[in-house]
Amino acid sequence: METQNYTNHRKYYPPHHFIFLPLLFFLEICGIYKVFKDSEHELLWILFSVILFLILYLAIMVRQHYALGLQNRLVRLEFKQRYYELFSKRSDEVEEKLNFSQIAALRFAYDDEFKELLYKALHENISGDEIKKSIKKWRADRNRI
Repeated sequence: METQNYTNHRKYYPPHHFIFLPLLFFLEICGIYKVFKDSEHELLWILFSVILFLILYLAIMVRQHYALGLQNRLVRLEFKQRYYELFSKRSDEVEEKLNFSQIAALRFAYDDEFKELLYKALHENISGDEIKKSIKKWRADRNRI
């Protein structure tokens, strides 16, 4: 398995990202094309295109909303646990000062870098992307979808 790092840490679900969604996009384009080329059935093609658009929108938004919402809660919980293990105190005050992007980026750092990057995030307000780019030894997260 390839070593995870900043450039390859994103994850895709092939049936959804490379089959289902492209097929819906293709059918949507065909439907819109037919609206202008088949004037006899124009209303039918408009209805087809609108329904496909709604299915496409729901397929993207609902899947992302539930999965990412739950995962974001787990990332925050992981941060709280890790902070407690490293500093032996609650993370409530620290967590309030960080945005989610920073918290999510910190999970890719091992403990020694975690402390250093947390300090930078708190005092220099570096972004989540800057945190990720600053990590020297990447701690892979293969469970996020």
